[in-house]
Amino acid sequence: MKLDLTDMLYALSFALDKVETELLGLDTGHCRRVACLGVLMGKGAGFEEEELRDFVGCCILHDNALTEFIHEELMSQEIAVQVSAITGYAETKMHHRHCTIGERNIRLLPFRTDVKDIILYHHENADGTGALKKNASETTLKSQILHLADIIDMKYRLTVMTEQEFNELREWVRSQSGKLFSEKATELFLQSVDFENISYLQDKGVLEYLHEEMQTIICDYSDEEIHNIADLFAKIVDYKSEFTQSHSRGVADKAEFMANYYGFDKEKAIRYYFAGAMHDIGKLVVSNDILEKPGKLTADEFTEMKNHAAATYYVLSQIKDIPDILEWASNHHEKLNGKGYPRGLPGDKLSFEEQLMACIDIYQALTEKRPYKDGMSHEKTISIMMEMAGNGELNEKIVHDMDTVMMTSQ
Repeated sequence: MKLDLTDMLYALSFALDKVETELLGLDTGHCRRVACLGVLMGKGAGFEEEELRDFVGCCILHDNALTEFIHEELMSQEIAVQVSAITGYAETKMHHRHCTIGERNIRLLPFRTDVKDIILYHHENADGTGALKKNASETTLKSQILHLADIIDMKYRLTVMTEQEFNELREWVRSQSGKLFSEKATELFLQSVDFENISYLQDKGVLEYLHEEMQTIICDYSDEEIHNIADLFAKIVDYKSEFTQSHSRGVADKAEFMANYYGFDKEKAIRYYFAGAMHDIGKLVVSNDILEKPGKLTADEFTEMKNHAAATYYVLSQIKDIPDILEWASNHHEKLNGKGYPRGLPGDKLSFEEQLMACIDIYQALTEKRPYKDGMSHEKTISIMMEMAGNGELNEKIVHDMDTVMMTSQ
């Protein structure tokens, strides 16, 4: 399957930024701004084009493990995030775990150059006082650059920074050389980033700036590589809430299973799996207060919940050359009678693949166990879906087929 991975990461960074805003209180756009600083310093360090592109991908994904870490902590009831007055960081369990989990996750992605240890060591201080107690001689230059860019964006508001504030930032970075930051990373920042860069970033906007600075390339990835990309982002979505901790991956698996049942060709089947894994990417922008509310949602809360489908459409629409995946993924809450959301599309405007994804999503949601309910049996689930088909919501033939296929697969 052909995909521009960097372009995809830019698009998905919108959703990842929403998670960081909710969980850490950061200004929206954190990972993109870190990537912008990474581009400037990476160019200053002489990174080759492919090497720089992969490094920017790591910058975008440096906090990819936040949802998984928070999930772990909720399970053990040990959340403890303390903020340091100097750096905005604290040497907490969060830094140690989200670095190690993030490093493991990043290995799922098909980067073409060596990205080892970039994320693992991105909370290490030059003097060895960081999360894993590694000093500058024990970490990589790329992890040092990422560390510096990450802390700067946590401490300063680059998008509204004045020239005087930028000069103060430079002095602060210089004062931290050999302490927070390695001498090399400090030197790269001072030589590669000037106020003209910051002003240009402010004028253009972070995403436009990245598109101008970095050439993106469409590559042909193997089925295994596409599976890994899809699985990583499904995991990020699913771990955001304990209520849906296996939903996206379950939908993806069943999407591929049904695709094979209906005889989709190999390319279409992997694209359908990808759509299933990404169908709820928009849930990253919905607050956990709503995702995890045990009782009935208010009208306003339900409206926000429904926005996740529109957010999925927005995120995926930013990725080039996936119009089929965009529709299959984002229309999973549409109904044949036109009473679905977010677009209220009637059956004659919904492809077979979109109707199938809607059925798969419902089947997965009803059969999976959640903290507030046990999963329903296959028979009870099909009974409910047949009732929905009778009400003009679902494709009855697909429900019959899923009755046969899912029963035999158990």
